[in-house]
Amino acid sequence: MKKNIFILAILILCLGFYGYAEKAPKELKVFISVDMEGICGVIHWEEVSRNGKDYDLFRKLMTLETNAAIEGALEAGATEILVRDSHGSGRNILPELLHPAAQLIRDWSGGPLSMMEGIDSSYHAAIFIGYHAQANTPNAVLDHTMTGTIYDVTLNGKKMPETGINAFIAGNFNVPVILVAGDKAICSQAQELLGQVETVAVKEGIGNAAKMLHPEKALALIKEKTTAALKRIKDFKPFKLTPPYTIEVTFKDEERAENASWIPGAKRTGPTSVSFTSSDFMEVLRFFKFAR
Repeated sequence: MKKNIFILAILILCLGFYGYAEKAPKELKVFISVDMEGICGVIHWEEVSRNGKDYDLFRKLMTLETNAAIEGALEAGATEILVRDSHGSGRNILPELLHPAAQLIRDWSGGPLSMMEGIDSSYHAAIFIGYHAQANTPNAVLDHTMTGTIYDVTLNGKKMPETGINAFIAGNFNVPVILVAGDKAICSQAQELLGQVETVAVKEGIGNAAKMLHPEKALALIKEKTTAALKRIKDFKPFKLTPPYTIEVTFKDEERAENASWIPGAKRTGPTSVSFTSSDFMEVLRFFKFAR
């Protein structure tokens, strides 16, 4: 009798432990890349420049939008969050105001992952905050692609905003982009390129002007949509292209194209354009880093 009671007690303990294990939160690592031109309220280059009169205001709003994404991720069960400051100097987000649950990468190492530095295959989702449309997009706020010297970038024939280039990087680590926040133009480009992706349009370009949400409304939407996206994370797929990968960069002037054409493996494709092909995505990124 005592033996049977002992066995029954062991079974109850095992079942209890199994039930706990089933309910225990799984690991959920989230990578957040943050640019500045797409932050709510931003409309002029001066506002995203370290020498601009209102730069301190907008770097604070940049930090708050990042925090909104972090809070949304935590609400969805995120266990680890890494933030990559991806604008200009890489030293814009205010560390003391950043949510303490996240780690932050500041400045540039010089590596080819650039705005995605720190990501690897251990992450489950990528989020882009403060992003903007590709160069020469109508009714877009501060549209450009990486630098002011580039007119256009394509990957395997597809036009690439920074969202596309960075989603390509994430995809090569099997990490899906689940949310993009910025102006209406980049939200449209992200949906066209990535398909299933949550977006938050915090403003809408009107020529050189823009219609803005109130920053508090933008923060609430970013948090809400981040949580919603992570709760249906299985709906998102990494953005992948079929190798070999061909990147073509069209510059605004011929001199830069001539300089880039001397990179080993590069091919001049026009007066201001250069292409490079490889089945190794890191080689493509290295070319792009040195070409621009």
